[in-house]
Amino acid sequence: MKHLIGVLVFAIMASFSAQAQSISKNALGLRLGDNDGFGGEVSYQRYLKENNRLEFDLGWRSSNNIDAFKLVGLYQWVMPIENRFNWFVGVGAGLGSFDSGQNDGTFALVAGDIGIEYNFDFPLILSLDVRPELGFNDSYSDDLDLDIALGIRYQF
Repeated sequence: MKHLIGVLVFAIMASFSAQAQSISKNALGLRLGDNDGFGGEVSYQRYLKENNRLEFDLGWRSSNNIDAFKLVGLYQWVMPIENRFNWFVGVGAGLGSFDSGQNDGTFALVAGDIGIEYNFDFPLILSLDVRPELGFNDSYSDDLDLDIALGIRYQF
């Protein structure tokens, strides 16, 4: 009986470590979304440990009256669902600059992140996420914005 329990514990631990390795060491790609106008971001993810990673996004936003650049950093927790699907949550912050034609300036933001991703058999990951962002600049954004985006990244 003790031998059977030991084998079961080993099998469970092996399955957790196999799933934990599903996060690649690096991923680089694009995150395309909509937050008061179309925007795109160059996105980089870096593995930290087991189910944790960092994500850095350098992007732009363009709407009818404001153009903006921003850099956002997020700490994410990644949890397996089944097969090659994962879901993730994260928190972070960012800085940026904007030009509204009448004035320009800088802004800061805090952000959350929640999404789902699929890891293909080849080194590609596809994700869909929602990033609530709370801005700190009355001229650009001083309320809660929802950034919904589709991401495609090459894993290496």
